[in-house]
Amino acid sequence: MTTTALDVRDVRARFSSLDDGWARFDGPGGTQVPDAVTDAIAAYLRESNANLGGPFEASVRSVALETDARLAAAAFLGCTADEVIFGANMTTLNFSLSRTVGRELHAGDEILVTRLDHDANVSPWLELAHDHDLVVRFVDISDDTTLDVADLEHQLNERTRVVAFPLASNAVGTLVDGRRVADLAHAAGALAWADAVHLAPHAPIDVAALDVDVLVCSPYKFFGPHLGLAYGRAELLERWRPYKVRPAPDDPRGHRFETGTPPLELFAGFVAAVDYVDDVGWASIQSHERELGERFLAGLPDRWTLHGLPTMDARVATFAITAADVEPDAAAERLAQQRIAVWSGNYYAVEVMKRLGLDDGAVRVGLLHYNSTDEVDRLLEALAGR
Repeated sequence: MTTTALDVRDVRARFSSLDDGWARFDGPGGTQVPDAVTDAIAAYLRESNANLGGPFEASVRSVALETDARLAAAAFLGCTADEVIFGANMTTLNFSLSRTVGRELHAGDEILVTRLDHDANVSPWLELAHDHDLVVRFVDISDDTTLDVADLEHQLNERTRVVAFPLASNAVGTLVDGRRVADLAHAAGALAWADAVHLAPHAPIDVAALDVDVLVCSPYKFFGPHLGLAYGRAELLERWRPYKVRPAPDDPRGHRFETGTPPLELFAGFVAAVDYVDDVGWASIQSHERELGERFLAGLPDRWTLHGLPTMDARVATFAITAADVEPDAAAERLAQQRIAVWSGNYYAVEVMKRLGLDDGAVRVGLLHYNSTDEVDRLLEALAGR
């Protein structure tokens, strides 16, 4: 594939929110949105704001928008529109869908999660286990923060029903070979349940190539509004009994697992976000982010320790760093005083931080395609200060 160089100035011109003088490395907690997303939301509320199912024009336009949102989601995930599920956010969707699959589980059944996961793909299973007398086991990670696949293979057995795992760590940036995990899960007769929240702004998703059964993500992590988005394999959605009100339609399949009136104005923003990513192009996004990541790694001052892979291979440009002479919270506050936005703490990646012995968490730096090399240099200079 030919990579077109990213014109960062052109990209940044599409984000009014980037004009405030801040260097925004807080994307892992939620990205900025291009103006097209804001405009689409506002336009819907001005011109088409109505519930679904009416014979009048605004409602008819709303129905068309819902269809467009499902088609956009299907294209983004590599599935059919029938397999798309929207929700309030990834966490809420994951609690709901895990509760749904729980109707098929029995006391003593086992679920595997990983120590690389965000807690939104751990706690739903712990709570389900609490209610149904299930067993949750943790797959370990290696010292370099890669998934310990040998440990996964060792823990899989005839009682395993679900293998829940991330495609990319929101804490340390490590990538997971999702297809390999899915193949191992299926060989044991288990479902492959992927968290793609942190992968979604950095790389394309193809659920068919991954061969996962369920995948969950959050559009507000990939330049869209606050929504949750999930894929469910068609035969599973057909078989599962959803939690829904009785008059709600059964088609499309994914809609059966959605509750209440959809946030249609956010659907408009979501469609605009997917259009934006398509317009910029994944090849350009990934090439630029790799360049930024390599620049950050090469220039990281010696006083800072990187927790995770030391190159841009097998990772995205999200970095967890600590320094012996400053606590993560204090470091983030000092950077904020210089109008540099980063996160500190554990970012809900409880098991990762515990495994790495980072009781106080770490400083998290998230680089995205709308960041510039000048901003990275500015951050490195600030990290070198005392």
